[in-house]
Amino acid sequence: MNRPELLAPAGDIEKLKMAIVYGADAVYLGGEAFGLRASSKNFSIDEIKEGLEFAHSRGRRLYVTLNIIPHNEDLSGLPEYLKTLDEIGVDAVIVSDPGVVSVVKEIAPNMEIHISTQANTTNYLSANFWHKIGVKRIVLARELSINEIKEIIDKIPPELEIETFIHGAMCISYSGRCLLSNYMTHRDANRGECAQSCRWKYNLVEEKRPDEYYPVYEDENGTYIFNSKDLCMIEHIPELVEAGVKSFKIEGRMKSPYYVATVVRSYRMAMDEYFADPANYKFNEKWLEEIKKASHRDHTTGFYFGKPTGNEQLYTSSSYIRTYDFLGLVLDYDNSTSIATVEQRNRIFVGNEIEVFGPNKEHFNQVIEKMWDKANNEIDVAPHAQQIIKIKMDKPVETWDIIRKPREE
Repeated sequence: MNRPELLAPAGDIEKLKMAIVYGADAVYLGGEAFGLRASSKNFSIDEIKEGLEFAHSRGRRLYVTLNIIPHNEDLSGLPEYLKTLDEIGVDAVIVSDPGVVSVVKEIAPNMEIHISTQANTTNYLSANFWHKIGVKRIVLARELSINEIKEIIDKIPPELEIETFIHGAMCISYSGRCLLSNYMTHRDANRGECAQSCRWKYNLVEEKRPDEYYPVYEDENGTYIFNSKDLCMIEHIPELVEAGVKSFKIEGRMKSPYYVATVVRSYRMAMDEYFADPANYKFNEKWLEEIKKASHRDHTTGFYFGKPTGNEQLYTSSSYIRTYDFLGLVLDYDNSTSIATVEQRNRIFVGNEIEVFGPNKEHFNQVIEKMWDKANNEIDVAPHAQQIIKIKMDKPVETWDIIRKPREE
């Protein structure tokens, strides 16, 4: 049976480790050049090495993005960078441009190449073209239905892998090939500097009345006419597996470690449940409920089941829905005292009712009755960013477990 990889975003080294601990089979990240997340922290070569060691020691893979749409000046330093990536053992590079593919083949002929969604592959002829020049995997454009994906898979060599996005932000333009940011802010989305102009609020202006602004939709505050809902396919794992998709990709290198852990964990649980007994698999609503505890927009299945309707746009707001706060990350736990050492991420008070969860296990609830600072002084509140504290736990916890609580209205 086709058993797809679960591929998660890594915006920094903590997110990389969180993704792997919470169940990702592979991670993708950007280096300090040639990727499409220029405002992300991104990874130095030393950090990529650290990430590789962490991933490979756990049997996972690591891919590096080289997916800008390059101008001449952007090619400077590319051969040297590729040589370094090859020497340190990166598992694959994600590329959108045929010129960059040619450099990869010349400098690192054994490097696995994945074609980015930025290349807008929407048909089997394009996929076969990429395969003929040595590409291992295609990340299809987001604008395809599941039936179109099946047809592509049926008409390509079996060794050519297909990857699709299954969760995360959707773009107003064709798989990210957008000029809006460049036009409005002189920040080129295709070279890693998107200002997300599609998330801004817009009104309609009629030519002969230049100072009169009309809402495009029935909302007195204006409307976010380009603002898409987030993609979420967790309810459709069987269809994706049966279509032959080899890699399920989660978007979100700019998202928080808590987001990465929560989303990866839910998909991991759903996928493991499916593969344990495909014939009797039944979707569990708790997986979707867990995803909604991370910051998100309303969800859509995008183009998978037909062309989107007006319901896929979110006209009233570009804000995220945040129902839970990430309070802390468990660093250590003493079984003899039931005390956890925690790195604080948001203010924590004695008396807070919290939820604690970790990889591949259910969450539990408790009220914080006692806390201590690093010097073992009893405290009522932990207000300082990333403060190290100790909390008496009702149940055993482990390193990498997460503490959260519902947000107050």
